[in-house]
Amino acid sequence: MTSEITLFVNPTAGRGRGAGAARPAARVLRDAGYSVRTVLGEDAPDALRRAREAVAGGTGGLIAVGGDGLVSLALQAVAGTPTPLGVVAVGTGNDFARSLRLPVRDPAAAARIAADALKGGGGREIDLGRVGDRWFGTVLASGFDSRVSERGNRMGRIAGRFTYEAALLAELAALRPVPYRLTLDGGRTRAVEAILIAVGNGDSYGGGMRICAGAVPDDGLLDVIVVAACSRTTLLRVFPRVYRGTHLGHPKVTVYRARSVALAAEGLTGWADGERVGPLPLTAECVPAAVRVLAHRE
Repeated sequence: MTSEITLFVNPTAGRGRGAGAARPAARVLRDAGYSVRTVLGEDAPDALRRAREAVAGGTGGLIAVGGDGLVSLALQAVAGTPTPLGVVAVGTGNDFARSLRLPVRDPAAAARIAADALKGGGGREIDLGRVGDRWFGTVLASGFDSRVSERGNRMGRIAGRFTYEAALLAELAALRPVPYRLTLDGGRTRAVEAILIAVGNGDSYGGGMRICAGAVPDDGLLDVIVVAACSRTTLLRVFPRVYRGTHLGHPKVTVYRARSVALAAEGLTGWADGERVGPLPLTAECVPAAVRVLAHRE
């Protein structure tokens, strides 16, 4: 394992926090005896190309400095390789870091954990979800939640910092159940009328919404959360409970666990780790021990 570590940085993450976070993170890693190089990209494809080059070149670790979008890119580079992944979470949502109990918006503390794990030859092997050749670490969303993401993406900057809230209100006004076809582990296909189906390797998305509150990222299984057809009033009543994870006890919510999950529905797009994956039908599978994360062992 080389002593050179790669900081994979999104300078615009968290309204500019990414650029500032790289400096204290690099300082901690250098103080721990590591040589540090920084990788940026002109855009997402260029950043991913550079990250893959660092991994192929034998870097001792890829440390993602940014939010869940950058972590998603980093996962595409390190998944299935011996290169460990560190996370300095300074984005808006930081759900991947939250799921592993890593520091959020504390670059020095996050870098110390990464350095300690590297020196100890440790870290934590976790599973990842995979859809085709796309890896994800937190949640694959489909239904009401992915429609909010789609609408917010179309709105761009029109609504400014309230884009998510504006998209959420618009989708609530147009709320309708979706006729899904759900297949678990290649078994029988269920016809399900649902507001949404979320498939979780991690427990949260959207900056702390614990939609898959019981998900464990190293149990070899994906958690499948089905929110059955319900009224706007019921959805609004249940929604605040998502932040505590207590929605799982509601009679409209069903939880399954499976190694593979096939979802089919008309007119829906899947989003994973906050990034657009593609239209349904999609099949997600759990890949055990797909990446070693520089985090505390549990």
